Amino acid sequence: MPLVLLAALLLAPAALLNAQSKNVDMYWVDVEGGAATLIVAPSGESLLIDSGFAVGDRDAKRIYAAAQQAGLKKIDYFVLSHFHADHAGGLAALSKLIPIGRFYAHGDDVETENQQWLDSFKTASSGKYTIVKPGDKIPVSGLQVLVVASNEQLLPNPVNGGGPNPLCAEAEQKAASAPENRRSVGLLLSYGKFKYLNLVDMDWEKEMELVCPINKVGKVTLYQTGRHGSFDDAGAPALLGAIQPQVVVVNNGPRKGMGQNAPIKSDNPPGKHVAPYEANTYLRLSKTPRIEGVWQEHKSLIDPDPQHNTAEDMIANLDDAGDHKGNWIKASVEKDGKFSVTNSRNGFSKTYKAR
Repeated sequence: MPLVLLAALLLAPAALLNAQSKNVDMYWVDVEGGAATLIVAPSGESLLIDSGFAVGDRDAKRIYAAAQQAGLKKIDYFVLSHFHADHAGGLAALSKLIPIGRFYAHGDDVETENQQWLDSFKTASSGKYTIVKPGDKIPVSGLQVLVVASNEQLLPNPVNGGGPNPLCAEAEQKAASAPENRRSVGLLLSYGKFKYLNLVDMDWEKEMELVCPINKVGKVTLYQTGRHGSFDDAGAPALLGAIQPQVVVVNNGPRKGMGQNAPIKSDNPPGKHVAPYEANTYLRLSKTPRIEGVWQEHKSLIDPDPQHNTAEDMIANLDDAGDHKGNWIKASVEKDGKFSVTNSRNGFSKTYKAR
């Protein structure tokens, strides 16, 4: 047997083992208060959720840089959660920088002020657009990516061990927010024991519908905050207590999302007892049982109190608008559920084990 062939045969099992042991890599790209999460499966297939703002193609270039960091030549699947500028704005420029295979969104229902983002999405998707509904799956090889919400509809039955939620009895109800936020496509991604939940801009009222009286999504490992960490009309304690995340990533901007605590009208019946809860986003998260770590895209400059932000080592960007380096947060998930979260600003990393 030729020596070259023999060497190839001896190396093949090691190469196969290496391919099978490749991690799931997740990048929270800094789009300064918008949203863009890039996920690369062990198979090499990729999923991008949202595309940030249009602002000078800044966000498209940052997403493209993350894709290059991940070694991608294309983005296989793109999910647009909803047609707002901070989620859809970067798509037109991004689609010119890197090929995108399939596109997914909630449908064509938009208000007049959001029509430009629907038009931009349809131009970029060019016939490769699928409307998703709860229960549908995004076919990323090696991952389970389940649509749990879309176009104001939610999963009809619980998944992932979900069941009755005792936190609902004394939970506060709030009035519905803007329709387009409520139409958000929400996703539950599973890789063995690791579960990732992203409800994007779903409001408090829809969060309550998702977990009350039945928690339909079960417990998760990593939760990306709704409404960019603006917990005036999101982050319902009945949701947080039900899903019991180990790690939270806040996709806020320096002056958007986390730190904004404007009141919103309560919608509770007269005389209903409501359990007290923490108003501040970071404190609400840190006081939620079983949370082991909170990571932020930005230090909040709306509320820079160190007690109202996570540890600086776990904040990707500390500076004010105009001076950002676009640092990302990355999670790398192993097959056994062990995962590390890393801050690209300083290389700080923490390792967790999915429960």
